[in-house]
Amino acid sequence: MHSRTTCIINWTENSCPLTGKLEPVVEKGQKLDKNEANRPDGRDQVGTKARHRTGPGQFEGKRAVVSQIVSALFRAYCVAVLVALPALLLPTVASDTAQIVVVIALLAALLTFMEYYGKYPSIVEFRFAPPFNRIKFIALAVSIITISLIMRGKTDPNGLTEVLAMTGDALGRVIDFPYSPVRLVILMLPPDAGPGLIGDVRTAAGISYAVSLVMMLVFVTYVRMLNWPMRKGSFNVWVNLPLFDPTRGGDVVDRLKRDAGVNIVLGALLPFIIPTAIKATSDIIDPVSVANPQTLIWTITAWAFLPASMLIRGIALSRVAELIEAKRRRVYGKDGANGLQEA
Repeated sequence: MHSRTTCIINWTENSCPLTGKLEPVVEKGQKLDKNEANRPDGRDQVGTKARHRTGPGQFEGKRAVVSQIVSALFRAYCVAVLVALPALLLPTVASDTAQIVVVIALLAALLTFMEYYGKYPSIVEFRFAPPFNRIKFIALAVSIITISLIMRGKTDPNGLTEVLAMTGDALGRVIDFPYSPVRLVILMLPPDAGPGLIGDVRTAAGISYAVSLVMMLVFVTYVRMLNWPMRKGSFNVWVNLPLFDPTRGGDVVDRLKRDAGVNIVLGALLPFIIPTAIKATSDIIDPVSVANPQTLIWTITAWAFLPASMLIRGIALSRVAELIEAKRRRVYGKDGANGLQEA
């Protein structure tokens, strides 16, 4: 007999309740009949069957390894291209800046490949619960590509850049109302900022904030209407939350709800807090100049994307806590019903 530890949320009747502790599940191995094992030709027959089963298994294993390598390389390539894209699209980039961008892109690609090549994740959360990370990557790519094209249109205009600039300017003006995040970003600029810089910041902020809102709306749709993350029938908490330590004490559900609340509150407040904090410390610390196009792209994108990422992470943690609670009620209710019937 051998034991293995599993604790996966699924909706089958034989699944274990998730209480924050891993529960042992004992499996019985098959016993070979003594008379069959003592037959003269028994060893040859068993060996022949084993050889027939090993070939397809090894082939499938090699194919899975190759598929995992290709998938990791593709993700690493996408991340590297996204990091280097603003430098590639902008017409004038200093040589030193280009070298730094290349180094950062290679490091990001290496980290991505190592993370997705491993069998189990070490940093990336919800790796086996698509499309959580795909939604974030697509939103980040849309924001960076759009703002980069608009900045490129300042010197090399074409039809696409003009359409994107008009769309971004319209979004920025719609969201630019008193006490809005876009208005606070504009107020963050120094007093001597010209109307051109103010317009660029408003356009970039409007696009980034609109994309972040769409990202949150899409994820909430997956959670509430498409039953994320249970679309494939099972969800492993410990594999998809590698940074969550279940042994720190306390109930797992309470801790997940607390972390979800913290992420949601910070995600909702950071777009307002960051510009205010930068403006308040501008007299002491020299703020980052957004006059540089690359600085403008990455600063405004991070200002909108990071809080939105925290918001959808809080929603995901809250969803996981709901699934655990539902599973506990199902299992404990079943156990109670069985106890009453036996009595």
